[in-house]
Amino acid sequence: MPGRVLPAFTAAEVASHNNAKSCYIAIGRNVYDVTDFVQDHPGGGDLILDYAGKDVEEIMKDEISHEHSEAAYEILEDYQIGFLSSGVGASGKATSTAVDAGVSDSGPVYSTTGMSKEEDLSVETDFSQDFKTHKFLDLSKPLFPQLWYSNFSKEFYLEQIHRPRHYKGGESAPLFGNFLEPLSKTAWYVVPMIWLPLVAYGTTVGAAGLGNFSAATAYWIVGVCLWTLIEYLMHRFLFHVDNWLPDNSVGLTLHFLLHGIHHYLPMDKYRLVMPPHVVYPPSSPILEAGPCCLFLQLVYCGGVFGYVCYDLTHYFLHHRNLPLYYKELKKYHLQHHYADFENGFGVTSRFWDRVFGTELEAPAAKGSKAQ
Repeated sequence: MPGRVLPAFTAAEVASHNNAKSCYIAIGRNVYDVTDFVQDHPGGGDLILDYAGKDVEEIMKDEISHEHSEAAYEILEDYQIGFLSSGVGASGKATSTAVDAGVSDSGPVYSTTGMSKEEDLSVETDFSQDFKTHKFLDLSKPLFPQLWYSNFSKEFYLEQIHRPRHYKGGESAPLFGNFLEPLSKTAWYVVPMIWLPLVAYGTTVGAAGLGNFSAATAYWIVGVCLWTLIEYLMHRFLFHVDNWLPDNSVGLTLHFLLHGIHHYLPMDKYRLVMPPHVVYPPSSPILEAGPCCLFLQLVYCGGVFGYVCYDLTHYFLHHRNLPLYYKELKKYHLQHHYADFENGFGVTSRFWDRVFGTELEAPAAKGSKAQ
């Protein structure tokens, strides 16, 4: 179908589907789910199960065993579910580069995400087929209990959440499936409605108390700049704390609620900005600061304003057409989702990515020329 993107599988993942209940095979880079075909195989199902989870390219061409016809390969096309990712293939041979792990209707596929370009992020996911293929989360059922009661390994969980899905109609997938559901969703305009009045009040009180407009402005700008660093550090070392996650359902569920759900469903417009009831800090001490803390009050208000800009920028990068500068920023950020989630942590700016060497550069497709 138009826009279809086939996911990339590791050799270990293919090898794990090695029985009659779930039988994968590989031919070169192509991966097939032949579970439904096992019993229909003319030579008997046992012949397929002998090679379950393995590369069958050589055995299918073996004249002594049985050289398969073109018709057999045509039948297999209906069972293809993806491609082998870069590295060592199911046959033990080296496969392609990361970007050339497979090919979709929209171009080369990145092996870590199973996607090719930003438009793929909005291709609706076939719930039943996705669950059948990956055995991860069923998007038609509440996600929280599926994770909480799961026995997913950390490696499998991280591999899956970085393969973006898109819920039908652009709506939100069920998270809790009960009275907590509304608390997990936040419209973008709620953020400025709650925070900007507090910022305005705190800034006015702080500037009046300080009695020096230039100094007050300088402190406020320091707060904005400080937020850009906090934004980068949080995204890199808190939201993407992947390698340090505990390997249990509690740790994985908390990670999913914090940021994993955003990478799993990046185009969910109601779970993109942080719910204010989760991040609302104890503002009273700052807003009622004494004279000796006025500079902290102004720095704080500048930082909160920076946070509001971050949340709104993040939302608009995913869901709006933007002026030229922001179009480049949008391209950069969405690349973090569909191509390389291990770099490109700046959302409102690339500045700290450049400083810390994590600026995102998409690998070029095989055979393309450097620009």
